[in-house]
Amino acid sequence: MLDGKTIAFLVAPEGVEQVELTEPWKAVKQAGGTPRLVSTSPGQVQGFNHLDKADTFAVDETVDEASSYDGLVLPGGVANPDFLRTVPEAVRFVRSFFDAGKPVAAICHAPWTLIEADVVRGRTLTSWPSLQTDLRNAGATWVDKEVMVCTNGPNTLVTSRKPDDLKAFCQAAMDAMS
Repeated sequence: MLDGKTIAFLVAPEGVEQVELTEPWKAVKQAGGTPRLVSTSPGQVQGFNHLDKADTFAVDETVDEASSYDGLVLPGGVANPDFLRTVPEAVRFVRSFFDAGKPVAAICHAPWTLIEADVVRGRTLTSWPSLQTDLRNAGATWVDKEVMVCTNGPNTLVTSRKPDDLKAFCQAAMDAMS
């Protein structure tokens, strides 16, 4: 499905919910694509299992040197998107996928970065429930669904609520990126 396609995974240096990184990463590889880890700093990123440190992952490219990608995955974790939305280069990187009409998949708290990139107005999304007011205030329609695929915009936007939704999230994301 993704043969010849390279998918960016944008994460902060720490705070990413590990399973929300590793499961979509595996799905991209199984679909024949090439996942690449993009962050705001070179070196390693620290994954978390909720609030506990988990594994580290090597950064392939920093956001300010990132090349062209066919799609974007934004894993969650509370600290991860909260940090990313404060980094102008990360916000511009996210917005560039919408400007280019490329698919984006965001899970859990990741829509915070989408809000900062001003790309949710008029879109229908799901997320971790505590983001629903933030999304509505940014002009989005929030729904409580396992996965939401929104094509009402310049690109396909796939969103999910939490790690329990990963199977549906990965399938919808791979469909959108193929």
